[in-house]
Amino acid sequence: MSLSIWDPLVEMENLIDRYNRSSRRALATGDDRHFETGDWMPVVDISETEEAFNIKAELPGVDKENVSINIDKGVLTIKGEKKTETEDKKQHRVECSYGSFVRSFTLPQSIKVEEVEAEYNNGILNLTIPKSEEAKPKEIKVNIK
Repeated sequence: MSLSIWDPLVEMENLIDRYNRSSRRALATGDDRHFETGDWMPVVDISETEEAFNIKAELPGVDKENVSINIDKGVLTIKGEKKTETEDKKQHRVECSYGSFVRSFTLPQSIKVEEVEAEYNNGILNLTIPKSEEAKPKEIKVNIK
């Protein structure tokens, strides 16, 4: 038998995390997709160029087949699941997140939904959402008198 150091703060963080997960699930019981949540939340970077919006989502350990992307009524939703290994072995520490995830983002109206491109490589999902012509910045020459 080995001795371990008891850290009450770690136990409190675990309790709060369990509470947050159960309350998020309670919000998602209806048909409203805006309250849909998962067991964990992947980190996302969103950037913008003159031509498009770019979304980069880190999905380590998630197979491409377990990811879906949907745009409905101006809301982009990325859903998926990271499955656990089902082995009978003693777990000493589990810090990786497993289970389902959902991230939703409201998109501006000035995009080309039919031209959205997705690329998935090594656990990184990259989405390119092109802007419509009226959303692109225009340079106007002003003559100074």
